Amino acid sequence: MTWRGRVRLLDTRPLRRSQPFRDLWIGTSASQLGGQIANVAVLAQVWDLTRSPVGTGAIGLATGLPMVLFGLLGGTLADTFDRRAVVRATTAGQLLAATGLCAQALADNRNVLLLLALVAAGTSCGALGAPARRAFPVRLLPTDQVAAGLALTNVSFQAAMLTGPALAGLIIARWDLPAAYAAQAAAVAVAMLAVIRLPAMRPEGTDAAGGRRRPERGGWRIVLRRPTLWGSMATDLSATLLAMPIALFPLVNEVRFGGNPQTLGLFLSSVAVGGITAGLLSGTVTRWRRGGLVQLYAAGVWGLALACFGLAGPLWLALGCLAVAGAADTVSVVTRSALVQLETPDAYRGRVSSVEHVIGVAGPELGNFRGGLLASATSAPFSLVFGGLSAVLAIAAVSAANAPLRAYRTPSSAAKPPAPGVVDAAATG
Repeated sequence: MTWRGRVRLLDTRPLRRSQPFRDLWIGTSASQLGGQIANVAVLAQVWDLTRSPVGTGAIGLATGLPMVLFGLLGGTLADTFDRRAVVRATTAGQLLAATGLCAQALADNRNVLLLLALVAAGTSCGALGAPARRAFPVRLLPTDQVAAGLALTNVSFQAAMLTGPALAGLIIARWDLPAAYAAQAAAVAVAMLAVIRLPAMRPEGTDAAGGRRRPERGGWRIVLRRPTLWGSMATDLSATLLAMPIALFPLVNEVRFGGNPQTLGLFLSSVAVGGITAGLLSGTVTRWRRGGLVQLYAAGVWGLALACFGLAGPLWLALGCLAVAGAADTVSVVTRSALVQLETPDAYRGRVSSVEHVIGVAGPELGNFRGGLLASATSAPFSLVFGGLSAVLAIAAVSAANAPLRAYRTPSSAAKPPAPGVVDAAATG
């Protein structure tokens, strides 16, 4: 379907027409909410144990390093074994780690290393399963609904980011840390049940009995050999590496708004509100087949919005800029994820997804570090404006050098065989 200029709400066809995707979405949504609750609980417990920003900073190492290291290994696993089996095993590992976090809180653990080890174990399992999990929607949905399915997943993630921390605060205040970790364990159990119900999803090249084979060589090189893939990932990396603003929020709040902690919270909430709003209206863009152009424009708007945030004086204008940035980020993420999955041959999809995963993890972290360094040498407004405009220029350079990305169109659904569990539109009337 071509885009005709009408504003469309969130496309819910994937939830209505594919029970396997619906199961996956429910499980993923529960897991995301539980993860947000656990993040707050871990932060509170580490601070209670160490009373040191170095201690809370160590949480980043316990989560960031496993995401990168095991995410890469997970790509190979996803292209070697049944992807459903990989996600089942790694989700079971996450459930064990969540249960361990609950147990150590009940035992009043005072060893921060044990706590961080459990956090790292859970993150490692999640990272191992992430590439296989990313490949699920394209196998469960018709081609023209893949972007809509990813938009639904993104909306649930944004909702979890918005509500999870507040819910965690209420749980911890009323029932203490063990209850927060128990909530995470229950959420992961829901995700586990959802994965168990999914159909088998073996990579192309395995036999019907699930026999495994060594992945074909060149899984990494395919990204560089396909302009649509490297262009899409380069666009995302340009946006996050050059214009990530989160590390600058406290300084901007201190300089312009008196350091009010409520204002700092509004910064983060505005990004989430913009993302949710874009997700709820994502039917406008998920039906538009020019995914490459959509991503390029959305990433450019992200950079411009953050540059404007750096110049904004009134609080309402600053929050508005952040909401626009959050909306642009959601559109960019959804279109990029759909393009990467649809453009990657199934035999390579796990390893290409692991590259996308690493870029998605490392880009924002390095971008925050870059922004903080530049702000310490200059000022927060300069860092934001320079970073935002630099991102726009870099994205423009990618666009100029990559005609296939600009011309990319989502393939027709007719080119893809029916996916397991998908109800044909004609059968539903």
